[in-house]
Amino acid sequence: MTIESIWFPIAASDDLPYRHVYHAQLLGTEMAVWRADDGFVNIWENRCLHRGVRLSIGINEGVELKCQYHGWRYANRTAGCTYIPAHPANSPARTIQNRVYPAIERYGLVWSGIEPEGEGPNFEFLSNRHCLVLRAVSINSPTNMVIEELRKYQFHPSSQLDAKHVEYEVVEWSTNTLIVQAQSQNFSTTALLIAQPVDSYKTVVRGVIEWDDGLEDIPVLRHHAQLINQIRNRVESRAASIPVAELTPLNMIKPSQEFPSSPKQPESGRFASYQVTIARKWQTAEGVSAFDLEPIKGVLPTFQPGAHIDVHMPNGLIRQYSLTNGPGQTQHYTIGIKRESNSSGGSHYMVDSLHEGCKLDISEPRNNFPLRRDALETILIAGGIGITPLLSMARLLDHANLPYKLHYFAQSEKHVTFGEVLSKLGSSVVLHLGLGDSQTKESLHDILSIHQKRMHVYVCGPAPMLEAARVTALKIGWPDEAVHFEYFKNPNAIDDSSEFEIALARSCLTLKVPSGKTIVEILRHNNVAISTSCEQGACGTCIIDVLEGEPDHQDVYLREFEKAGHKKIISCVSRAKSKRLVLDI
Repeated sequence: MTIESIWFPIAASDDLPYRHVYHAQLLGTEMAVWRADDGFVNIWENRCLHRGVRLSIGINEGVELKCQYHGWRYANRTAGCTYIPAHPANSPARTIQNRVYPAIERYGLVWSGIEPEGEGPNFEFLSNRHCLVLRAVSINSPTNMVIEELRKYQFHPSSQLDAKHVEYEVVEWSTNTLIVQAQSQNFSTTALLIAQPVDSYKTVVRGVIEWDDGLEDIPVLRHHAQLINQIRNRVESRAASIPVAELTPLNMIKPSQEFPSSPKQPESGRFASYQVTIARKWQTAEGVSAFDLEPIKGVLPTFQPGAHIDVHMPNGLIRQYSLTNGPGQTQHYTIGIKRESNSSGGSHYMVDSLHEGCKLDISEPRNNFPLRRDALETILIAGGIGITPLLSMARLLDHANLPYKLHYFAQSEKHVTFGEVLSKLGSSVVLHLGLGDSQTKESLHDILSIHQKRMHVYVCGPAPMLEAARVTALKIGWPDEAVHFEYFKNPNAIDDSSEFEIALARSCLTLKVPSGKTIVEILRHNNVAISTSCEQGACGTCIIDVLEGEPDHQDVYLREFEKAGHKKIISCVSRAKSKRLVLDI
């Protein structure tokens, strides 16, 4: 067993109070250790991926860790970057993910390692017993010298600190661990002592003893602190007399020099990269079912509010569903699915045929509807099942105490989806129930009538409501870049009768796109990588930059000013008005 494969204690549980970040070090590697509000202990490489500033001086916000330098934020559990203030309108790349070390909290200590093996430390004499954690003592000496001195450790039983005669026995010892038992008369105490190798010439001694609640802990802690300090003095004196060249150094672990990346994903197509199980299924509104999806192994990747996943169903269908999770809810994904009467099979299958325990394949989250966090005020407008991406946004804004209003249009109170979550958002949620088309338009006009600089509005819902909101905002004077929207599907009839040519600037290919075929289909047929999701012109995943030519825009993703600029094309549905398009791919 190598030293990198050993579990070491790097902190005490008491070192992780509410909203604190602890600076640990093991084998020359600095670690930022913090407990999230859900109780999960994160252990990360102690540097921001932007400029290398220590995350241990960052801000623990309970669900994210924020770097103090330029405000980059990283998610609980995954360490994926969730927000970059310098690029507030963009969703950070999935590859921006810090290095994560495993964590086990046991016996009042937090254990980790570089690449530890096994299920973690197991000491039977501490199992099912209360433990008293001793004060950690730092010693300027190599670990092997510390362990050698600890083998002489002699202490008194916790209930017999003034005993005249004490017997000692080293029950077990290894390269970094020692178990010692002290007995006087009929009283005995067993102590676990562990040497944490901070670096080649520095060690932290941590200890745990079995404990009875009826005893007073201060005298016992003082007793062991005095003994370990005596060991420190002897070891440091001895180490100081030995030339550094004669000391035995440990193999230090160099900090990573590149961005740690999430598992490599396929570059093109609609791939299911993760397998999940339906951990919970329930009816959250009339005709709407909610699903909690938990990973079968590992952790789910980082996402930001507005993200969606592709769900690959056992019947062969692929559908897109927005994530409704609040900040810090990274142990599962929650989606809401409305059983559509005119469904082509997706929603019927999910709602009628799947149950708790069923397995599903899903894609990594994609986010073409990202939330800005620098708005003076954020207005969220949801219609029906369009609440799903906006619910995730509202939960983050609420947690961060950022000003917002969520306007939710639904048929009736029983059609209010995720009402149990909305109720926790208080007065920031405004319900608009049972309104007709004209009343809805009037309400939208009232909501959007006051616009100030740095206000942003996000809209998701049925296509008629989306169009009404966009037209109203334009008439009132909202700038295009401040109005964000997401369609669940493209309501436009697609005309695929044209024929044209595409020149791929990077791939040095010229291809024909015949009638009845899409750009995406031709690219795939010629082995050109292109990522897609909905493949109906609604999500924007397959967007490509246009270098020359005039696109025939048939999507609902691009804004009007983007379509007028002819610089981008949604390649799954849009075509060409010119005879030739030059694409930056």
